[in-house]
Amino acid sequence: MRIGQGVDVHAFDPRADRPLCLGGITIAGAPPLAGHSDGDVALHALTDALLGAAGLGDLGGFVGVDDPAVSGAASRGFLVDAAAAVARQGWRVANGDLTIVAQRPRLAAHLPAMRTAIADALGLPESAVNVKATSTDRLGFLGRGEGIAALAVVLLSPAGEGAPSA
Repeated sequence: MRIGQGVDVHAFDPRADRPLCLGGITIAGAPPLAGHSDGDVALHALTDALLGAAGLGDLGGFVGVDDPAVSGAASRGFLVDAAAAVARQGWRVANGDLTIVAQRPRLAAHLPAMRTAIADALGLPESAVNVKATSTDRLGFLGRGEGIAALAVVLLSPAGEGAPSA
């Protein structure tokens, strides 16, 4: 068994010409996050956790921070590619837990869709993925609504062990 953690933070960028992408879904009416790709801070943290657990570095090294080929790319692809790299190392994702820290937008209604999107991207039952949100009670830059942070942890098991039950 191996465990990995990931953390990512992005500021809001209302000038960006794209919707807010978070946890693999689009959230209408919210300002987008800054980023070279689609800025999905949640999937970035989760991808970092996967790569870290397998000893494969981090997202920047995996896809290239300023690579023009990933400009505006959907972060779901990064997550899928990282899961495939983890599998090539002989591991499978047992479960993942993701916490999104944001004062805005309100996320509770979107969490089930994020869970579904992430489970689908990883080929896992939804019971193996948890997504939750919290705020900082208006403290700090996150509390002032200047951006969103995400923290993720994943557990990897040797690929030969049984799959998680639904």
